[in-house]
Amino acid sequence: MNAEEMNELRELVEFLKENKIAEFEAERGDLKVRIKFEQEGGADMAGLARLLAQQPAAAAPGVMPAAHAAAAPRAAEPAPAADDDANLHIVKSPIVGTFYESPSPGSPAFVKIGDHVDNGQVLCIVEAMKLMNEIESDGAGEIVKRLVQNGQPVEYGQALFALRPLHA
Repeated sequence: MNAEEMNELRELVEFLKENKIAEFEAERGDLKVRIKFEQEGGADMAGLARLLAQQPAAAAPGVMPAAHAAAAPRAAEPAPAADDDANLHIVKSPIVGTFYESPSPGSPAFVKIGDHVDNGQVLCIVEAMKLMNEIESDGAGEIVKRLVQNGQPVEYGQALFALRPLHA
C-alpha cells in the first residue's frame, strides 16, 4: 500500500469516526477494506491509526491485510450505566438514511430534550432515497437524550433518542 492510499485510508477512518458509522466495506481494484467497530461508541480510533502507521512495507501493493482492517483494539469497557440511565427506552432507526430533527431547514425541531412525547408522536425524519420518512416514538415518556446530530447518516437499528418512560 503506497503512501497516498494510506492517507486516503486515514481520511476514511476519520470520516467514519466523525459520522459514527459502525461498519464500512469497500473494494477498489485490488484494494479491499472492511472496517467494523465493535462497540456502540465506535472503535479505539487512535489504536487503529497506530496499526495503520505500523503497516509492514513488505505488503503487496494495493492489498490491505485483513488483520489491519478488523483488528483495531477495543476501547476500554465503559463504566456501568447509572441506575438513572438503566431504565431508559431507546428509539431506534427503522431504516438507513440521513437524520433530520425538523420537517424543513429553519423549522423548529420535532422534539427537544425535556419534551414529553406520546406513543406514535413524530420525533424526526430519516431521509432514504429522497423519501422523507417520519420516525414515530414507540413509547411514551420524556426525551432525555438525542443520540445523533442533524444531517448525520444513520444505520438500521441505530439509537436515535433515549426516553425516560412515564411509568418509571
